Amino acid sequence: MKSSGLIDGVRTAALELKGEETDFDALLESIRDARFVLLGEATHGTHEFYQARAVLTRRLIAERGFSAVALEADWPDALRLNQYVRGETRDTRVEEALDDFQRFPRWMWRNAEIRALVEWLRAHNASRPEGERAGVYGLDLYSLHASMREVVRYLEARDPVAAARARDRYACFDRFGEDAQSYGHATTYGYADSCEEAVLAQLRELRERRVQEGASEQDAHFHAEQNARLARDAEAYYRVMFAGRDESWNLRDTHMADTADALSEYLGRRRGAPARLVIWAHNSHLGDARATQMGDQGELNLGQLLRERHGRETFNVGFTTYTGTVLAAREWDTPGRRRRVRPALPGSYEALFHEVGLPAFLLRMEDLGEAGSALRERRLERAIGVIYAPHSERHSHYFFADLPAQFDAVLHYDTTSAVQPLDRDAGHEEEDAADTWPTGM
Repeated sequence: MKSSGLIDGVRTAALELKGEETDFDALLESIRDARFVLLGEATHGTHEFYQARAVLTRRLIAERGFSAVALEADWPDALRLNQYVRGETRDTRVEEALDDFQRFPRWMWRNAEIRALVEWLRAHNASRPEGERAGVYGLDLYSLHASMREVVRYLEARDPVAAARARDRYACFDRFGEDAQSYGHATTYGYADSCEEAVLAQLRELRERRVQEGASEQDAHFHAEQNARLARDAEAYYRVMFAGRDESWNLRDTHMADTADALSEYLGRRRGAPARLVIWAHNSHLGDARATQMGDQGELNLGQLLRERHGRETFNVGFTTYTGTVLAAREWDTPGRRRRVRPALPGSYEALFHEVGLPAFLLRMEDLGEAGSALRERRLERAIGVIYAPHSERHSHYFFADLPAQFDAVLHYDTTSAVQPLDRDAGHEEEDAADTWPTGM
């Protein structure tokens, strides 16, 4: 199919988004009875992506009975937020509940769009029985030390002797301070013995521990076990991260998939019915890796694993943009700035969707018809994370993909804007014009 014919085919299938309540009716119709709804993002700092995900999440919870929002965030950081939305905390303001999100990049979760969703969740839950309240949980594994502290804290309140054993095991990491990467470097290159057996032993002991009666005790034990499992997986992650990207990436995404399954199983057991989860993460984690250049190179991801494990009970939504602004850093661990996103490269999916001529639209893959086969010819797709490097855009932010095989549906916003951060050190400085000059592509 020629380019003009493909554009016409996409335009015919596209459902324009007009900012109305009914915009996502067709998407909800396609989701049907899926238990895992995966909502991606092409950047970690785009207002339209967060806003659309929030609208969809509210509807899935209110209209379809979804019981949890699982984020590309660490388990202990999200726990305080979970307690806030469920009315189980002393925090009286959402900003307080977000205070545990202090690791770079804070703006991913400390932003106005998340604040609005959290306030809605808290109000929604206040009108529901305890067993029907939706929660917020983290899927990621970077919080090695915070998770170990949470395990010890749980045990200290119930069994000081067991807490002492946990402290003794986790003391294996003390010589490296809070720098988990130093631990990984030292063990990879033989400068120190690994702590693998210590974290495994602690997880085994916690899993064998008899849980006291009562829903609150069951919840506390579940959270402690998840933190112990995170410590085990984070230890392995930091130990292999210097061995190569594929192995550490695969371990991280497998941890996220296992956490989603554990959460679904636990909530389902508590409710007496299969739990339904909304998952928020980057397109690169949720778009089926088997349909991408990364999959060709040996990487798997969360979206692929959930599809393999749950088939049609998984529904996957990707997001794209052509140009606009984004909140992103220039370098790791530096403040997020409002950056101009360069127009998408010719030949990319984003450039193709720009030619459709709609400001925003929903594309359900089931609606593509004849255009579907032509759209499945691999082309470039853009991914911007927490760092945006326009000088090396082609190398840093594009990969080849078969988009209809990656996602069940895509939401395209042609011109997008940056999220609104809550922290004063983020989002207030415009970039220099030179930052977007087309050098080093």
